[in-house]
Amino acid sequence: MLKAIHAQESRAAADEKARTVIADLRASRMAKAADLVEQAVHETLAYYAFPDIHWRKIRTNNPLERIMKEIRRRTRVVGAFPDGQSCLNLAAARLRHIAGTAWSTKCYMNMRPLYQPQLSETGAVA
Repeated sequence: MLKAIHAQESRAAADEKARTVIADLRASRMAKAADLVEQAVHETLAYYAFPDIHWRKIRTNNPLERIMKEIRRRTRVVGAFPDGQSCLNLAAARLRHIAGTAWSTKCYMNMRPLYQPQLSETGAVA
């Protein structure tokens, strides 16, 4: 149900889908879940304020997941660490390596659309 809310083409459609999901949850006697969705859905839809080409990249955290997967892979090889500081040192070394390579300079999002005037539905500059 939550994925369906975030798969909508516009903020208005997402709001409408959220109202439908909340009604369905209440009909299924899941009042606490409906209350939670009703209270927090506007926060999860904040990415609609950005240009639509950025929506997928804002609502996901794939780059962070990739970094964490790489750190997990490196720490799993070691097995047992003598103390917490040595594990932290290994993770920090991997992050320094990532920051120092071309991987960290890749452009994740094109920021140019953010600086261009956005036209509202009435044709006025927002």
